[in-house]
Amino acid sequence: MLVKSKRRGDHLRKLEESLGRLKECKLRINLGKCSFGVTSGKFLDFMISERGIETNPDKIEALLSMEPPRSYKDVQKLTGRLAALSRVISKSGDRNYLFFKKLRQAAKEEFVWDSQCDAAFKELKQYLGSSKLLTRPEESKELQLYLVVSEGAVSSVLL
Repeated sequence: MLVKSKRRGDHLRKLEESLGRLKECKLRINLGKCSFGVTSGKFLDFMISERGIETNPDKIEALLSMEPPRSYKDVQKLTGRLAALSRVISKSGDRNYLFFKKLRQAAKEEFVWDSQCDAAFKELKQYLGSSKLLTRPEESKELQLYLVVSEGAVSSVLL
C-alpha cells in the first residue's frame, strides 16, 4: 500500500483515512514491514518520487541487454517487458505492433524471427537507449493532445 500526498498537511489525513479503511475491512499491517516518511523508492517495480511514477531503469536495462528472440517464449518475455514500459515509450503501439503480431502468429504456426523483426528490435533498443522517453509534464505548461492512428494501433500523447 502506498499513501502519497502533494502537501504535508494532507498526508496525515490521507494516511488516517487509508488505515481506517484497513481497520473497517478487519485487515492488519505488519509495522515491521512498513516504511514511513519515504520520499522516493521502488514500489511494485516502479520508481516513485515526489515527481510521481517514473521509469525503473532496471527495466530498460533488462530490455537493452536482451538478445533477439529465438523462440515463442522469448517473444513472450519481450512483449511482457514492453507492456511494462508502454507508458514511457512514444508511439508504443506502432513500435511494438510487430512483436505482438509475431506473438499471435507464433502461437498458431512455427516461430520465425525475420529481418523485419530484427530491424524493429534494433530500432526499439536504440530508442530506449536515448533520452527521449516520455516524462511527466510541468504543471505550469499548456498541454497539447496528439492522436496517431495507424493500421495496427491508435496512440495518443499529451505534450
